[in-house]
Amino acid sequence: MAEFLSLSAIAPLLAAEGLDCFGLIPLSACRLGRAYLLERQGISPNAEGSVLMMALPYYTPAEKRNLSRYAIPPDYHHVAADLFGRLIPRLREAFPGGQFVGFADHSPIDERHAAALSGLGVMGDHGLILTQRYSSYVFLCEIISDLPTDALPHPVEECAHCGACARACPVGLDKTRCRSALTQKKGDLTPEEEEAIREGDSAWGCDICQEICPFTARALTDGTICSPLPGFTEHLVPRLTAELIENMDDDTFALRAYAWRGRETVLRNLRLLEKENSPCPQMKK
Repeated sequence: MAEFLSLSAIAPLLAAEGLDCFGLIPLSACRLGRAYLLERQGISPNAEGSVLMMALPYYTPAEKRNLSRYAIPPDYHHVAADLFGRLIPRLREAFPGGQFVGFADHSPIDERHAAALSGLGVMGDHGLILTQRYSSYVFLCEIISDLPTDALPHPVEECAHCGACARACPVGLDKTRCRSALTQKKGDLTPEEEEAIREGDSAWGCDICQEICPFTARALTDGTICSPLPGFTEHLVPRLTAELIENMDDDTFALRAYAWRGRETVLRNLRLLEKENSPCPQMKK
């Protein structure tokens, strides 16, 4: 008889990692986008498998910052890889008949849809999953197995569409003009794009739609929003300067979320901000 995965069997392993926002669903319930990623790992996309969805909270209470909160700790891809390195051997030991493969971001499934199916939260108008404890300040990752599960998917729910995020966003949630996307754009910017970055006062990313959300206000009031995970509470860099980026060694820089766009992109943004904030030269008498 084939082994079944159940939350009751997996929950102690996740609790030992400090995780409290997770869910289990059948693989067949997910939206597959990159089936080849599963096939490379020897798992058939049509297998009667299962998906363990996990939300990793990352919010840290740094106030004097000039970048998005998700970029303050090390890049979550490294944190997720470390988690998989600890968790997957324990799952293989507990379920020796199954295969287990971890994914984060570059995934064969639609992670946000799967998170909603798993009961982790609701779909927000800003495109992020809204959890009760951590609002949208979570990274999603998952472990996919070829073992079946008797867990049932939850109905996919949406937020209340209060409109707060759209009203607060400088571009009305228009992804083609998103201020966060502008900070990640390589090469030269138009004068209008440069001004948008200066107005945002951020060298990387934008958190306006998350900050204004009622879920965030509630999580702050309840005192649950901060991350309990060491991977997101250590090695924090809340404020960047051009000097800091220029002097950061390659290995350290590679661990940051903004590294994938290269130093010059971040330095360009910092120079725009530092030029804007520099004192005006005094007039000669």
